[in-house]
Amino acid sequence: MQALDSWREEKRSAYLYRIISDQESGTTRQLLFLELARAAEEQAAIWAEVMRQAGGEPPAAYRPDVRTRLVGWLVRWLGVAPLRGLLSAMKVRGMSLYHAPAPHGMPTRADFKEPRHRTTAEGGNLRAAVFGVNDGLVSNTSLILGVAGAGTEPGIVVLSGVAGLLAGALSMAAGEYVSVRAQREFFEYQISLEREELDQYPQAEAAELALIFAAKGVPPDEAKHMAEQLIRDPDRALDTLAREELGLNPAELGSPWGAAISSFLAFSLGAALPLLPFLMLGPKTALAGTVLVSGVGLYAVGSAISLFTGQAAWRGGLRMLAIGGGAGLTTWLIGRALGVTLG
Repeated sequence: MQALDSWREEKRSAYLYRIISDQESGTTRQLLFLELARAAEEQAAIWAEVMRQAGGEPPAAYRPDVRTRLVGWLVRWLGVAPLRGLLSAMKVRGMSLYHAPAPHGMPTRADFKEPRHRTTAEGGNLRAAVFGVNDGLVSNTSLILGVAGAGTEPGIVVLSGVAGLLAGALSMAAGEYVSVRAQREFFEYQISLEREELDQYPQAEAAELALIFAAKGVPPDEAKHMAEQLIRDPDRALDTLAREELGLNPAELGSPWGAAISSFLAFSLGAALPLLPFLMLGPKTALAGTVLVSGVGLYAVGSAISLFTGQAAWRGGLRMLAIGGGAGLTTWLIGRALGVTLG
């Protein structure tokens, strides 16, 4: 069954490569995907021979299943770039061509001698933490102001704020855990396929890699030399195949539990800020304290976000203050209206 499954996967890849090639008609990528389709057919022929040697017989013709036909239709309708993640999951190579230039860049001869230090994961964690604080701050500020606007007792406001903090933080943590876990499982599955193919037909994998390098502008002879050099080192070959064929970056994958915990803490930190005045100040000044603390927090978070957007810090701070302030004011007015109506 393993040989039959592998035959079907290669045939499916060839089918999708031809559709992608049609979409890339007139571009340098068209030839790449035609060559990848040819390589996939050759690899399918290898698996067909394995089946014959085991006493079986491969199917007379390949008939794409419903999922494959659906993906092919979507590629024709939407193009390749929006579907690159889905195509990678279906063993379609060359998706790194549709990503923005990654921090690691194109491999060079020096890369085969000494590994480089990467900080992609660390930068991603910092970005996620800032946005997690922002989510907690905006959502719980809006919730607290909405409840306070209804004229409820401070104790109810605190209870609502604590409930909002816990519900939001747990939801964020669960979402991050599932997301990172699924991403890691996908990566591990794809790597296992690449490892198997690297063992079965290393020269075919080297040829595919050379095609992708050439499509990125590397001279054909140099691309071939680089690919052959990489294939000699299985560990580096797997890493490069993941990046260049699948468009995956192993450095960006983290621990599901680590992502969940950091997301929980970041959201909780932001959500706790508007709650503090109701815990530390008297009933008459708590609401004003929440508005002040939340305003300062929104400006600070907006300024921090500007580190990732390239905008001026003051502009990012004012924009976030306007967005968060607008959300808080809206919920306060709604709470005020409901409090008057229901009261």
